[in-house]
Amino acid sequence: MQTALTKNIIDVNNLRNEFPILSREINGHELVYFDNAATTQKPNRVIDAISNYYKNYNANIHRGVYSISIEADEAYAASKEKVREFINAEGSREIIFTRGTTEAINLAAYSFGRQHVNEGDEIVNSTVEHQANIVPWQVLCSEKKAKLVVIPINDNGEILIDEYKKLLNSKTKLAAICHISNSLGTVNPVKEMIQIAHQKNITVLIDGAQAVQHMKVDVRDLDADFYTFSGHKMYAPMGIGVLYGKAELLEAMPPYQTGGDMISSVKFSGTSYNEIPMKFEAGTPNVEGSVGLMEAIRFIQDTGIEQIHEYEKELLDFATEKILSIEGVKIIGTAKIKTSVISFIVEGLNALDIGIMLDTMGVAVRTGQHCTEPLWDRFGIPGTVRASLAIYNTKEEVEYFIYSLKKVLSILN
Repeated sequence: MQTALTKNIIDVNNLRNEFPILSREINGHELVYFDNAATTQKPNRVIDAISNYYKNYNANIHRGVYSISIEADEAYAASKEKVREFINAEGSREIIFTRGTTEAINLAAYSFGRQHVNEGDEIVNSTVEHQANIVPWQVLCSEKKAKLVVIPINDNGEILIDEYKKLLNSKTKLAAICHISNSLGTVNPVKEMIQIAHQKNITVLIDGAQAVQHMKVDVRDLDADFYTFSGHKMYAPMGIGVLYGKAELLEAMPPYQTGGDMISSVKFSGTSYNEIPMKFEAGTPNVEGSVGLMEAIRFIQDTGIEQIHEYEKELLDFATEKILSIEGVKIIGTAKIKTSVISFIVEGLNALDIGIMLDTMGVAVRTGQHCTEPLWDRFGIPGTVRASLAIYNTKEEVEYFIYSLKKVLSILN
């Protein structure tokens, strides 16, 4: 599907050619992929980088003295440095590779949380969190007899900052907040929230799984203590993610898992642990994932994160206007500042039925709770249809989506 060049000078026609899956047909229709908040598709350059790793230098790192092991080691280190540059961390030793955001949050909860949270303490969460940034803290609070307190939101899906301020007190040990809501697209004012927390010496973890692919993230400008994100939502492979942590915090934290390169020396009389970040990377690492992540970051940098942000905002505004023109459709999540996610319900119809029918026309959307059940409880609904957009989506795809949605609604009604 073609689209005209936009004012930000991104050639989307040419860019789409980098994504082989976009040429697929589904049920006789050209694929329209609108589930990017779950997983983005992969450009050829990422696929080729992974293939090249397996074809030419597949080996375990940190142990081998032979050439291809050294090459793999160098690629892994280069990927760490690329991530450091991408989010402007102070040093690559502050970059821990994980399987994704979920493991990164669990690592922080297990290691930092069990070290600092005690009976009677509190952890602050928000109503718009993904369950991966809720359940680890619930488990920790249950174990430590601590309390999880929740920041309320308004009807637009925006965090109530004044209520957030009221929740912070001498018992608060940590605030765990998403940068952007995966279900609503709401961009939370995390820089302000971090500043408010730091005034009370409260540590802050930011779930950035929905942010780094859409906007510039500078962890030092934010002053985030921890920041997490996943490769598969930013054009990289599944199974690779990042926990950024300030060096002084990581150095003081105990290991999360044991074995492999997280060990410095082992004797039956006792074991000493490696330096960060290796202290938190037990076992054989996902080298191919790191190689793919590095190439995905290069893709984002070559495209231009500011240009991506501008184009996706233009696409979001266009799609929002089109959806609101359909009678009976209501968008859930109307924050003043949001990214390219549109969650909606249709009066009298089931979201799952809509999603299944859209698939027959080649349109891929997400339906249900999107791992944010407490959020939908707040709105009193069972879930939504979610269309989430990325840099390779076009206005023509939006037009076809609207056409397909109208046809589906006419059938279901």
